[in-house]
Amino acid sequence: MRDLKKASKSITHYDYLDTPIGPLLLAGCKDYLRFVGFAEGFQARRPLEIWKQDGGMFTQARQEFAEYFAGTRTKFTVAIKLSGSDFQRSVWQALIDVPYGETCSYGDIAHAINNPKSSRAVGGANNANPIPVIVPCHRIIGADKSMTGFGGGIPTKEFLLDLEGRVAGTRLI
Repeated sequence: MRDLKKASKSITHYDYLDTPIGPLLLAGCKDYLRFVGFAEGFQARRPLEIWKQDGGMFTQARQEFAEYFAGTRTKFTVAIKLSGSDFQRSVWQALIDVPYGETCSYGDIAHAINNPKSSRAVGGANNANPIPVIVPCHRIIGADKSMTGFGGGIPTKEFLLDLEGRVAGTRLI
């Protein structure tokens, strides 16, 4: 399970959302969603004891996730706050810019942030993404079109890409 002790001190509340990919941990504060976590997989996340569970929080995020999984939302507008290094935030912004239903490689993201030799570091930032799905790290695949690691597991990544109508040529199955 991923260590959340480094998580922003601005996170005050959390709740779980049932989705077709399993329960998601939503965490943040009154103004922002700051964290989305998978309940299972190698990056499973659990709330910190200091966070308060509140089923009334994250109303907009809940609605947008429901629309996304219903196939009627292609872009999230819920207010998010990303905490990380300047490099990580540049990668995460580049991820947000990858269009719905499309994929690209770590090298493509490295070029998009004007740091073409940083593919490995892009992979590290992708792995550290605190808000998967909304910041669509699942859209990043290997340069050879292979499925690469994903915090929610490869089956979840494939599900999300299939949901988005993955572009021809990226299917492995």
